[in-house]
Amino acid sequence: MKIFIFFSITLTCVFFGNGSNANPLPYEAIFNFGDSISDTGNADKTHPPFPSNSPYGSTYFKHPSGRLSDGRLIIDFIAEAYGLPFLPAYLNLTKDQDIKKGVNFAFAGATALDYEYFIKHGVDKPATDKSLSIQLGWFKMIKPSICKSKEECDGFFKKSLFLVGEIGGNDIIAHLSYRNVTGLRELVTPMVEAITNAIIALIEEGAVELAVPGNFPIGCISGVLTVVNSTQKDDYDQFGCLIGYNTFIEYYNGQLKQAIETLRQKHPQVKIMYFDYYNDAKRLFQTPQQYGFTSDKNEIIKACCGASGTYNVNVYIPCGSPATTVCPDPSKVINWDGAHFTEAAYKQIAKGLVEGPFVNPSLESPPFKIA
Repeated sequence: MKIFIFFSITLTCVFFGNGSNANPLPYEAIFNFGDSISDTGNADKTHPPFPSNSPYGSTYFKHPSGRLSDGRLIIDFIAEAYGLPFLPAYLNLTKDQDIKKGVNFAFAGATALDYEYFIKHGVDKPATDKSLSIQLGWFKMIKPSICKSKEECDGFFKKSLFLVGEIGGNDIIAHLSYRNVTGLRELVTPMVEAITNAIIALIEEGAVELAVPGNFPIGCISGVLTVVNSTQKDDYDQFGCLIGYNTFIEYYNGQLKQAIETLRQKHPQVKIMYFDYYNDAKRLFQTPQQYGFTSDKNEIIKACCGASGTYNVNVYIPCGSPATTVCPDPSKVINWDGAHFTEAAYKQIAKGLVEGPFVNPSLESPPFKIA
């Protein structure tokens, strides 16, 4: 019996560590900045809560979880793959809460550009003023709770991953009603500059490994398809996506990648990865059945949770309203509510990042598979 107990204790130490941490995780913490694509509860803290029977969170959490999807987000799958807990939302932190494994500063509705930009240019104001620069300010405020000295901070952040985005989608959405797809290009330079400034600020704070996602193929997103509502057949590709809007995102992503390359040359000691959200997501629309989604070309670009119309989206009746319905199986579709993807889609995108070819240069090898 004593031998068995000794063996059990030894085995437990091997698997779970014992303070010496002989097999450390590739990343000991993740710090995330962005919008609703990765918000795990910040916006939820400042808005009336979803009712308990809301379809948000219904797939995995079985209740609303502060996430604008039916389940987990890309950031959740990344955290799981690296053996870390789901990131706590900054505004949900409690006194003396352990934040040594990371914090999520992303806020639904957030923009790359500051709130004042939209006021100055007379376009629709974003849903929130919690822009990227505000989130960066939150990080600086909480930093003394993470580490005390420059030496301690440098040592800790050397083992941390910083995700800067995805952010910028809300900047584009705010201008959809005011500019055609050509006019949207005027946004690219200030957006890329805002993201670049945030990266530089994080490097100055001690970050040495950062990931910067590009944007999604918005021409395939049911909400954009609904708002644009083009009657010209030639505006759509063979998958039902708006060609011009996807081309715009390709241009934006190209400019962002150029800016990242410039930063790499200026900061050779820092690893800056590009997350190719565009091609990672686009493949799902091109060959949906390969990833477990429906092969019906009409259904694959519809929102699962919505009201009516060609794409099951009514901008005045959001998902969860009494007049909306939820598709029978969210795991078979990509679009969730017109603006966000389903957990199933986010899972495939995360696998493409962590295990696949959509990161340059690659992330550290994850200790766990995304299942």
